[in-house]
Amino acid sequence: MAAFCSLKNFCEYETSKVVRFQSVSYGSLKWTFHMVVFLYVCYVLVTDKRYQKKDSVISSVHTKVKGVVQTDSRIWDTAEYTIPMQGIDAFFVITNIIMTENQFQSVCPEYPIAKAVCSSDVSCEKGHMNPQSNGIQTGRCVNYNATIKTCEVSAWCPVESMKGAPVPAILKSAENFTVLIKNNIHFPKFNHTANFSPKLNISCTFNKITAPGCPIFQLGDILQATGENFSEMAIQGGIMGIEINWDCNLDKWFHRCSPKYSFRRLDDKTTTEYPGYNFRFAKYYKRPNGKEERTLIKAYGIRFDILVFGTAGRFNIFELLVYTGSVLSYFGLAQFIIDFLITSYTYPCCKASIKEYYFRKKCESALGPKWALMYVSYVDDPHIILVDKPLRTSLQNVKGEIVQLQRDTGACTDMTKLAAQRSSRVPALAKAHEMQPLKSEEQTSPSHDRPSWCCCGKCHQTQAFREQLCCRRKEGSCITTSALFEQLVLARSALEFILLYKEPLLDLNTETLNNQLRHCAYRQYIHWRFGSAEVESSALIPSCCRWRIRETYPSEDGKYTGLARQN
Repeated sequence: MAAFCSLKNFCEYETSKVVRFQSVSYGSLKWTFHMVVFLYVCYVLVTDKRYQKKDSVISSVHTKVKGVVQTDSRIWDTAEYTIPMQGIDAFFVITNIIMTENQFQSVCPEYPIAKAVCSSDVSCEKGHMNPQSNGIQTGRCVNYNATIKTCEVSAWCPVESMKGAPVPAILKSAENFTVLIKNNIHFPKFNHTANFSPKLNISCTFNKITAPGCPIFQLGDILQATGENFSEMAIQGGIMGIEINWDCNLDKWFHRCSPKYSFRRLDDKTTTEYPGYNFRFAKYYKRPNGKEERTLIKAYGIRFDILVFGTAGRFNIFELLVYTGSVLSYFGLAQFIIDFLITSYTYPCCKASIKEYYFRKKCESALGPKWALMYVSYVDDPHIILVDKPLRTSLQNVKGEIVQLQRDTGACTDMTKLAAQRSSRVPALAKAHEMQPLKSEEQTSPSHDRPSWCCCGKCHQTQAFREQLCCRRKEGSCITTSALFEQLVLARSALEFILLYKEPLLDLNTETLNNQLRHCAYRQYIHWRFGSAEVESSALIPSCCRWRIRETYPSEDGKYTGLARQN
């Protein structure tokens, strides 16, 4: 939220900082991934035409069936073997038939189905109607033929006397019939309308090789394309699907919009319950005496469902830009995989030491601000210790987490200059060990009671847990007795030089100079022991060092606040 606090912040620009590894293997892996992604993106762009705007087809279908067939008793033409459509975009061709002629309403024996066979009138219930029967029972048991009695029914008599389809099919020659499918399609987004090509020879017959765009089909060829036998299917009937796919490219430089035909059987030919496709209808007429009669026809046949689907596409710059923007993220896959190989210890792509090197170069840990965040350094421990939890005991006894801070190389610049200014002490300093005492043990013995948590003998008693910190983990000499502490932290000339370096016009004769020198000594200790100015507000100075600085540069009123904490 801080980035939007002012107009100046609003006008800022932010960019990412990258770490570049000089590695042949990782570089080759990156470009290999980029090349694979580039080829894939280009392949999808071309094959799926992702640069086009798409629209779905709207369709209408009209069919005309032609053919004449002769059976033993009659000639069948188009008006007889085709009937009005049984569904949307469909046509039906009769292939087999059971015809019961001269039916009139009367009473007659029922067809001998299981529930209609009787031995006496007791077996027949007046007014009873079975869904499988042809009429309503009258309550009488009559002779169906010389051997079987059935219940008498009030129905169209005589009732249908055949239940199974004739074999072979009566109209098996219907496989030579042809059908013209006139399919009109429209793509509203592009205002494009099409049907079969006007240049097409209307006397053609569809063939996948020689005439794949012809809209005239022979019924036998349709079934043969699906592996079906027309003579077998004609007995019980069935349902076939004629699929018309309009895959149109409306680009001016590669215009193409023609149908592709395919076929499949839609019903289940393996079922034994009501197989095939059939239904009943009747033709009614009246005799001269006014009596109504009818001819009942049970028609078996093949219903052809015409299924039209398809899409059209035309170049659109916005679709191309959207696709390009969406696939740019694919190139980040290479970075993700290589980062995983670099930072993951579970994948043995290189030695652990190399992984550690890459990890340190790439990843930088930054803890969020916390009230209890504290950094601690011990003279006998080479690590920086982080403590980020509330203290319930002495800080000296708390075990924190080892962290690695970014070394601030600029922090040593002032010290280098100051060391040059104090050249008179450099030879002695060079010969002195870092922990060599400046005073004898008799001179450095504390005059106060030694706290239980102190390991160097120089710390002062305090009630605050966070101030109960020694310069050492184990018993030994105090860091305040070392030559470097005297030179880097307490040297007045060095501290004055640092103050003047930051503020050239500083008055060194002011009454508050001691306070400035003391705070400067605090900072010098932190820069020396922690190596980073970033932790200045969270780094804790041991009690012995803090009081040694205070003794050297005491406060006028004897009150001390230390460095103000920022977190």
